[in-house]
Amino acid sequence: MAASSHSLASSSFFSGSRKFSGSALTPRFSLPKSLLCRKIPGFAGGIISAQRCYSNCDPSDGQSNSGKKLLETIFVACTSVALSFSIYMADVDPASAFVVTSPRKLQTDELATVRLFQENTPSVVYITNLASRQDMFTLDVFEVPQGSGSGFVWDKDGHIVTNYHVIRGASDLRVTLADQTTYEAKVVGFDQDKDVAVLQIDAPKDKMRPIPIGVSADLLVGQKVFAIGNPFGLDHTLTTGVISGLRREINSAATGRPIQDVIQTDAAINPGNSGGPLLDSSGNLIGINTAIYSPSGASSGVGFSIPVDTVSGIVDQLVKFGKVTRPILGIKFAPDQSVEQLGVSGVLVLDAPPNGPAGKAGLLPTKRDAYGRLILGDIITSINGKKVSNGTDLYRILDQCKVGEKVIVEVLRGDQKEKIPVLLEPKPEES
Repeated sequence: MAASSHSLASSSFFSGSRKFSGSALTPRFSLPKSLLCRKIPGFAGGIISAQRCYSNCDPSDGQSNSGKKLLETIFVACTSVALSFSIYMADVDPASAFVVTSPRKLQTDELATVRLFQENTPSVVYITNLASRQDMFTLDVFEVPQGSGSGFVWDKDGHIVTNYHVIRGASDLRVTLADQTTYEAKVVGFDQDKDVAVLQIDAPKDKMRPIPIGVSADLLVGQKVFAIGNPFGLDHTLTTGVISGLRREINSAATGRPIQDVIQTDAAINPGNSGGPLLDSSGNLIGINTAIYSPSGASSGVGFSIPVDTVSGIVDQLVKFGKVTRPILGIKFAPDQSVEQLGVSGVLVLDAPPNGPAGKAGLLPTKRDAYGRLILGDIITSINGKKVSNGTDLYRILDQCKVGEKVIVEVLRGDQKEKIPVLLEPKPEES
């Protein structure tokens, strides 16, 4: 059918373009030499030539017009067959024979994004959280995955930085690098209050690609950002967005302690992105993706990242000492709603252990008398002259203090205000 269509098209073309001069049968068109002399398998002589077709007949021999037309038809048929067989034997795809594909061209911003992803992907890792379970019938102990997340290479020594909630409750941890090699990881240290953890793997130094560390103090709203992680277990996924807000505040999922100066972004962050890096347009780390605000649990365009300036100080302490030294008052306080119902502003002390900083300084806890009536304890209203309206204010002020520092705590005791000096102590070690 293909050869027939080619023959019909060629016949129509040549018959419509034919003109003769004098008695010579001379067409006013010419075919390429390569086509006229093309070898066609299966034909005697192997070569069909237009010249041979015309040399076999002489127009001066007095043939009738019908003879001329017959010769013309034979010539056109030979040419059509030659053309059809040349295309067939060339084994060229009909579409590709007439379509020229140009190489893909990307815009400048697209090239920059592609380059950023390719350069930083080797620094991003996949973390699997394994938990021990015991079979109730055989009593065999086995490990099952209970969660996964992301992380990134901090240095050549195999330190991996991620969120604390990614590794919480794990009996075993595994880290998968960009080349799909997997290593057992040990916990170097963690900071529950800021949701940061440091792991370490025993991997060759040439496989460790530390991520470039940036600065978060000079970020601007509207600045482009890029998030790389493993949402829903999908390896190395890139999402883009902008900085939607700065100096946000969220609470740690582990302790409820506030995390200040958090970066808000509309880059899609989903379960599995936690612990992954948030990068600026230069490919430098500016934060750790840690949380989203979403009723459904999926990305809703409101994601939060812990700023790199906060992370750097925590990681340095964890790598050197295995823990973060942070001062505490040593009290337990009532929920903010309970204090609001009392019509006062401040932090109500529920408990102040005698061996803690507040107990040693003489702060009074809430208790009941012999008749079961509730006797309110001290209500902290300020520290070092800075107003304390709720628990968040208390934590924010303590984050600015150091271990061993003496602070002046102003409390409301009954109807009287008192100022009590308290020597801050380090937070007890956690296992």
